[in-house]
Amino acid sequence: MSNESFDFSGLTGLSGQPGGLPGLPDESVLQELANQFFQAPPVPQGVAGTVPSSVAGSGISPSAVNQGNGVDINDPQTSLPDPHFAGTGHVPSSVAGSGKSPSAPYADAGQTKGGARSAGTSGGVSAPSYPGFAGAQGFTGIPGSAGTPGFASVPGYYFITDKNPFVKSVPAHPAGAALASAPYDVNKVRRDFPILQQYVNGRPLIWLDNAATTQKPRSVIDRVSQFYERENSNIHRAAHELAARATDAYEGAREKVRRFLNAASPNEIVFVRGATEAINLVAKSWGDQFLQPGDEIIVSHLEHHANIVPWQQLAKAKNLKLKVIPVDDQGQVLLDAYGALLSSKTKLVSFTQVSNALGTITPAQKMVAMAHAVGAKTLVDGAQAVSHMPVDVTALDCDWYVFSGHKVFGPTGIGVLYGKEDLLNETQPWQGGGNMIRDVTFEHTTYHNAPGRFEAGTGNIADAVGLGAAIDYVTAIGMPLISQYEHYLLEYASRLLTGVPGLRIIGTAADKAGVLSFILDGYKTEEVGAALNQWGIAVRSGHHCAQPILRRFGQESTVRPSLALYNTCGDIDALVAVLHRLSSNK
Repeated sequence: MSNESFDFSGLTGLSGQPGGLPGLPDESVLQELANQFFQAPPVPQGVAGTVPSSVAGSGISPSAVNQGNGVDINDPQTSLPDPHFAGTGHVPSSVAGSGKSPSAPYADAGQTKGGARSAGTSGGVSAPSYPGFAGAQGFTGIPGSAGTPGFASVPGYYFITDKNPFVKSVPAHPAGAALASAPYDVNKVRRDFPILQQYVNGRPLIWLDNAATTQKPRSVIDRVSQFYERENSNIHRAAHELAARATDAYEGAREKVRRFLNAASPNEIVFVRGATEAINLVAKSWGDQFLQPGDEIIVSHLEHHANIVPWQQLAKAKNLKLKVIPVDDQGQVLLDAYGALLSSKTKLVSFTQVSNALGTITPAQKMVAMAHAVGAKTLVDGAQAVSHMPVDVTALDCDWYVFSGHKVFGPTGIGVLYGKEDLLNETQPWQGGGNMIRDVTFEHTTYHNAPGRFEAGTGNIADAVGLGAAIDYVTAIGMPLISQYEHYLLEYASRLLTGVPGLRIIGTAADKAGVLSFILDGYKTEEVGAALNQWGIAVRSGHHCAQPILRRFGQESTVRPSLALYNTCGDIDALVAVLHRLSSNK
């Protein structure tokens, strides 16, 4: 199987159409999905207004039909006529590009908010042009018809209009890539990411490996380049101009992180290499200093290896006891069992806010409060949370919070440890060297307070600045908008994946972020990953550095598509179409 070449050249259409795939949902099912999952959710308390009813479509969906409903076939937001709707006299309203988007308030009138729509635009937003895809058939994102390489049409979806209650708080896009007035325009977002413009195996890259790492917007790439071109210097101690620029940029990034997490002070933000180093820092400094033989550490069954191994090492070195919070068959933390594990011996509870393997969102605030009730400290691993939802460490009241920059559209090799200031200042340094000292003699050394005491040597200055630019980027769009958009994509993807014969989703918690681990009958996970790669679709296959939780579900590995702010329904359609073909081959 691993050497088999997958030929999808004849993959076209919906179920029941010539060349269609057995088991693929028909038009009515897609419409039902649209109505069910892309209608307005409950409005948050204290927020007036409504949320539009669809994720689908920037103006006119790319696969909308020229059926006399004001759809211009020359409009770049419109594809060639779709044979599935030929002769119907109407354009069905649905997601996934099979009709006219309900979230195009000005499309019918041919007007933008500011007045007449210019030629060649829809809703005032120009669609990108991808050569080589004209005439492709099927709904958005499904691999094209015979003789047509690639996909049916370019994915392009609005999901938020100016009626959205969060819109007024969305600032302008950074680096000149301003969002069009208020809507969340995923086409514009995608154009901010240069790597997404490339082709893989002759097809547009579909990046669904976001839980492993996220791609970088142009503003981040340019900011790192600018640092090396105009500001490169060590920080804090020199008297020259470049040192001042570098110091301002580095400490400015620290302040951006503080605001992003809603920490009380920039002194609570320590720059590290990533979440893994941050956890090790706490284990090797605070843990080594304060934990005593017989003390207990609690982690959850959901944890990444980075939140297991350091505590195992510490427990072995200091004769501590490591306990594990179980999860149910959906992958949700069992709070009653957690409560039973807590005692006066519990000194630390360390757990993930979002599971990297299952996508489960844990009840972090409640878990922190339960730990504090018995006098334990808490560390929350936010590596998989920061790109999907707003984070407020003050509201969480956790003692430490960690994340990696590359998970939130920033550079690799930079991350953050948040710690309460008094706690950081009473903790011994982890590493010794320059920058973290007040005074050194051969007999004695005194250390700076946080954060300096934990930033020995020359740090990753340029990438800290790049992380600041990444935070600027997501803040400008608005984390509430990103979270809401990704939630709809997750609902859409979950429903379509469950329709693939032989596919089983691993982790079905009611509260999830954009992770969709699955197995497919008859295939090794690496075979599925290789087949998807032939169509330019990047997913992760393996154990995801989370072997204990996968084994809880009887698996050694899964295929893991994972979502981010630049993904579309068309990306999901392409993924599901290939999986249907694999399933039917078996």
